[in-house]
Amino acid sequence: MAEGEGSSSRRWALGDPDVVEMSPEAAAAAAAIMIIREKVSSHKNNHSVSHPSAWPKHPKSGLAEDVPGPSHPPSTGTVLPWGCTTPGRPRKHKEIKTEDNKIDEKYKAFKQFDTVTDHSDHYYSMSGKVYAPEVKKPSKDWVKQIQREWKVLEKDLPGTIFVRVYEDRMELLRAVIVGPAGTPYHDGLFFFDVYFPSQYPKKPPLVNYRSGGLRLNPNLYNCGKVCLSLLNTWSGNGCEKWNPSNSTMLQVLVSIQALVLNAKPYFNEPAYAALANTPQGEKKSMSYNESTFLLSCRTMLYSLRNPPKHFEDFASVHFCKYGRNILIGCKAYMDGAQVGCLAGNGVQDVDEGDKSCSASFKGSLKTLFEELIKEFTRIGVHCHEFQSQRVNPGSTRAKADTTLRL
Repeated sequence: MAEGEGSSSRRWALGDPDVVEMSPEAAAAAAAIMIIREKVSSHKNNHSVSHPSAWPKHPKSGLAEDVPGPSHPPSTGTVLPWGCTTPGRPRKHKEIKTEDNKIDEKYKAFKQFDTVTDHSDHYYSMSGKVYAPEVKKPSKDWVKQIQREWKVLEKDLPGTIFVRVYEDRMELLRAVIVGPAGTPYHDGLFFFDVYFPSQYPKKPPLVNYRSGGLRLNPNLYNCGKVCLSLLNTWSGNGCEKWNPSNSTMLQVLVSIQALVLNAKPYFNEPAYAALANTPQGEKKSMSYNESTFLLSCRTMLYSLRNPPKHFEDFASVHFCKYGRNILIGCKAYMDGAQVGCLAGNGVQDVDEGDKSCSASFKGSLKTLFEELIKEFTRIGVHCHEFQSQRVNPGSTRAKADTTLRL
């Protein structure tokens, strides 16, 4: 699947700070990338998306314990607002500011690029991946090429992409991409596992999206497939395809963030690219964005409850830092703003004539909003201002419909 070649909605402006941050070298490297296309039959798109597949379980880090969080009286299980020791007694502004500063320090302390060891939950490290065997006796040229990739990533990664490589398995890499502002993916975390074959760079890397069984983009399948011409998972011409001479892993990551996780992913589907800028197409795109945001919220919950190894601390501190913005966005959408209208820090970027979100979307989001408040409160986000927005515990709640349809 791909972004429409002729779509004016394509976010090619890689220098746009609302899309991605990068050095001039990285921007130039990614400018020629074209998103792939793949047609999907209607019966496949009409299937309901299942709940997440079982990701490998492992103990979480102690970051949540490091950040002051809610009280949970064992007798009642009541969740108190962040900063409260007893009901109705929030912490003073000065104390909250101090804790916010600590969260910022922890976020900045997390290295964008680092080398780690344990790869037991990596997609291409788990058993059964016969097409991705361990590179046991790599050539000197291969080792030098991987080391060059590491240096490029360490030097030029945009501020919203984080990478971990493995010192004893150089063919493996893990990356997390922060969803860009102004899109239905804003503030979310999207994890990718990467494998460099022994023929690299003659052959492109293999990339698997940790979907949790959810398909929230035409290019990102619920089975983990990433459809991108740069990966040779879709047809392309010239510089659109992987070029052993100058294509890099940095290009792949930047392309996913800037071109796949865009403002109107509905038009990534080639069959619908021609509908861009038409009343019918824009209406369907807005509906698709609503479904996408619901799935993005579920992905946030999954990332917090079962983060990949080496990103446990990052997942907690990321949502501690941006949890309030996410809840502001949810509230704005439930109040009528269009999905994807947030330009950053909860600021809305919409025209007065913009249409409101659908009633069914608002109902589904209300249930997820409550789940997010509980999870964010658990890790230390001050959510007391949103408590009145929560669903009444005694009311009958319909299950959130997060089926993504094209």
